[in-house]
Amino acid sequence: ALASPDRRLQEVKENSIRSFNEAARFAVDYVEFDVQVTKDVCPVIFHDNFIVTEEHGKISEKRVTDLQLEDFLQYGPQNKQGKNGKPLLRKMKDGRVLNWNVQSDDPLCTLQEAFEKVNPRLGFNVELKFDDNLVYQDEELTHILQAILKVVFECAKDRPIIFSSFQPDAAQLMRKLQSTYPVSAILLPDRASTWNLYPFHTMSVTDRHRYDVCQVYFLTNGGTEVYADVRRNSLEEAVKLCLASGMQGIVSEARAVFRFPTAIPKIKEADLSLLTYGTLNNVPEAVYMQHLMGVNGVIVDLVPEITGAVSDLIAVPETDVEINDLSGQVAKDAASTPNFTQREISFLLRLMPELVQ
Repeated sequence: ALASPDRRLQEVKENSIRSFNEAARFAVDYVEFDVQVTKDVCPVIFHDNFIVTEEHGKISEKRVTDLQLEDFLQYGPQNKQGKNGKPLLRKMKDGRVLNWNVQSDDPLCTLQEAFEKVNPRLGFNVELKFDDNLVYQDEELTHILQAILKVVFECAKDRPIIFSSFQPDAAQLMRKLQSTYPVSAILLPDRASTWNLYPFHTMSVTDRHRYDVCQVYFLTNGGTEVYADVRRNSLEEAVKLCLASGMQGIVSEARAVFRFPTAIPKIKEADLSLLTYGTLNNVPEAVYMQHLMGVNGVIVDLVPEITGAVSDLIAVPETDVEINDLSGQVAKDAASTPNFTQREISFLLRLMPELVQ
């Protein structure tokens, strides 16, 4: 977002208490954020694997999980008035280092603080953050996940919680670990539930999922990127992993859903929920088409714009012109979604240049 020319993506600091409460003003059910565990075993909210700063004119970086909590909280703006924190920079994928400048900044925070300070009506989608370049043993994963679960079960009260992760072993293990905690701690409400997330209100929580302590979803690029671990390389593999592990859903890169639309009926047949993320979800027409294709919810950055635009699109009466065949069997098999109209097809055609990219 810092490198984007779109100033709307630089309004409020991501992964901050302020950004979550700002999202609560709109029709969203969950906010999504990344959680890591510090060296002294405190779950904190931060996206990047490394904290980047400038010291004595030189750029340096430290791994978040190698920091003590006290050290982590010293970066960026501070809660104590008049106290200056260490400079907080951000390293882009292309190697550029940028000042973390946003219009509305906020201090770094812990997971416990989020439970205490964020509007209680919002559910939390807690992404369990791990470094793709590291190999984690089960013992280490267990240590990290138990620290997160401890905070969740002590602080969540009746706030709905979803865990998600790109790390297949972590996602599987989180599903297993929950059985060691009292199931009465968190009950998911019987209502439509998804995320920062703009929810499609046709979604309902099934009886099979309703009484789980916290749902666990597997995050995947859906084949838009290739990894050494084959479980991460397709929606088909994601379905296999979820069914084998008892996970309740998949969070896919939005481009994968458009590239492989025939995967959607298979995900539905497996009784799994499907959510998406990605820059394409900042395009109202793309979000609307996913609604029609059977996607249950989307993670978005531009909350006011997308919630408003998609609500308007769904509310507009459609013409009677029906298209009977779109993307193979998607329109045919997704029985819970409307038929595609000429107007809807025109939206999809407008998206093609972005989908090709």
